[in-house]
Amino acid sequence: MVKRHLRRSCAPWWWPIPRKAGGVWTVRPSPGPHPLEKCLPLAIVVRDVLRYAKTLREARYIIGQGMIKVDGRVRRNYKYPVGLMDVIEIVPTGELYRVVPHPVKFLTLIPISKEEANIKPCRIEDKTTVKGGKIQLNLHDGRNHLVDPEEAKKYRTLDTVVLTIPEQSIIQHIPIQLGTFVVVIDGRNVGKVGTIVEVIQTFKRRKATVVIETPKKEIVRTILEYVMPIGVDSKPIVSLPPECF
Repeated sequence: MVKRHLRRSCAPWWWPIPRKAGGVWTVRPSPGPHPLEKCLPLAIVVRDVLRYAKTLREARYIIGQGMIKVDGRVRRNYKYPVGLMDVIEIVPTGELYRVVPHPVKFLTLIPISKEEANIKPCRIEDKTTVKGGKIQLNLHDGRNHLVDPEEAKKYRTLDTVVLTIPEQSIIQHIPIQLGTFVVVIDGRNVGKVGTIVEVIQTFKRRKATVVIETPKKEIVRTILEYVMPIGVDSKPIVSLPPECF
């Protein structure tokens, strides 16, 4: 049975909503590109994060009028799930934001430039063969991208591909390997960034231990599944909060 409602007390801990005020219920995200525990409903983004509305009714009106774009497309569903690396545009003002990891808030929005809003890094979660012999790259935000078998050989799961928004063309490939600049997207070290200096392989590749050296020369250890490549030569291709460094 699919649940249609969500109690405030049961919402993910990092959501910026009061737990004992404002009623019993909150907005439950619709099924979509991001899981419930790693996304924010669009209404909460408008009301509680950006504070363009004081009530849910006002937030629903703003969204219903087509004033909010996600990844270059107008979204009118106030329950639409917004998650990692999504680009949010406020149409009337032209303001642009990206959803990025944060050491305290888990996920947060930061303002970005118009040039940066044209790209979106997506992590490859899986590769599957589809009818016709094509290889399908299954990305972290629910997108599927078809590539030729020969081209697919260079892509591995947990690598990052950079897409253009909204055309969705691959313009860059960032492999997960020694020397790659990564950001931790889950676990106790979420939001930390650095360069991979060692990978300790285990039976399952996703559970391999990754040793990361931060810009402050600190050592962070996590698992491969919790990191996302976002740049090379110690330089990220997207903006990140100062707290990450």
